[in-house]
Amino acid sequence: MTPPLPDSTDAPRLSEMEKRLLNAFQDGFPLVPNPYAAMARELGTEEAEIMEVLDSLRERGILDRIGPLLRPHRAGWSTLAAMNVPCERLEQVADIVSTNPHVNHNYERDHEFNLWFVVTAPDKEAVEGVLRNLAQETGLDALNLPLEEAYHINLGFPLS
Repeated sequence: MTPPLPDSTDAPRLSEMEKRLLNAFQDGFPLVPNPYAAMARELGTEEAEIMEVLDSLRERGILDRIGPLLRPHRAGWSTLAAMNVPCERLEQVADIVSTNPHVNHNYERDHEFNLWFVVTAPDKEAVEGVLRNLAQETGLDALNLPLEEAYHINLGFPLS
C-alpha cells in the first residue's frame, strides 16, 4: 500500500487508525486467503473497521490502489516518461494522462520537464503506443526514459 506524498501546505488529516494501518502495511501486505482479517488481528480491531478505513482513504483520495510492486519487466513492460507542459495546461494534461488506464501515477516536478509519469503495458511496443496516443491527445511529446538498471528503493515512509 503506497499512499501519495502529501503536499506540505495541505496534508490530509489522518486518524490514529489510518496512520497505524498505513504504517503497518505500506511495506508488506499479508499474502493470505483473508488479508484484511489478518490486518485487523494485527491491529487489534475488526475486519469491518479495516474495510471502512480503506474505503475512507480511497474516497478522500489519500489512497488510490492496493496492489503489488513487481520487479520491472517481469510481468509486462513499463517506462518512466516526462512531458514539458506549459504551466497553464498542466492540470488539463495531467488529467488526460491520469485517465489513461496504462498510467499508474503522475506527478509534477520543478523542472523543464514538469509532468512525470509511469506507463505500464503488456510489452515494449504497447508502452510506445500509449506514449504516441498521449502525444496525440495532448499535442505534447513524451520523453521516454526506459529502465537501464534496476535499483530497489523502499517507497514507504513513516506517518507520525
